[in-house]
Amino acid sequence: MSEIVDGTLRAKGGEQTRITVTFVADSICTPCPERRALGCVKINTIRALDERHAKALGLKNGDCITWGEALKRIKNNVPPGSLSRLCQNCQWLSLGACEAALARLHAADGHSTAELPTEGS
Repeated sequence: MSEIVDGTLRAKGGEQTRITVTFVADSICTPCPERRALGCVKINTIRALDERHAKALGLKNGDCITWGEALKRIKNNVPPGSLSRLCQNCQWLSLGACEAALARLHAADGHSTAELPTEGS
């Protein structure tokens, strides 16, 4: 996942990276030990998360947008503090990394989101 996030999306020009919305296991899921082909051991939980995220961002399965457009949609539709509802049952929620990234995104007015500081910097 680090290669996708740090090596592509946060890299120079990362905002132009095209991403496809999918409700099956995809490249971001590759290192997960619970992945099973295009599925997951926790498929019902993951599907619910995917559906809530897609609805919040006005997307549907199969839509293709740039990472920059995704960031704009997140900023316009996902206010800080809303992840407890949007990401309910996500095993990563309690770590706080996503809420911290969301706060950085909202604080980045006028800055390239591809160059946002990462946690701890």
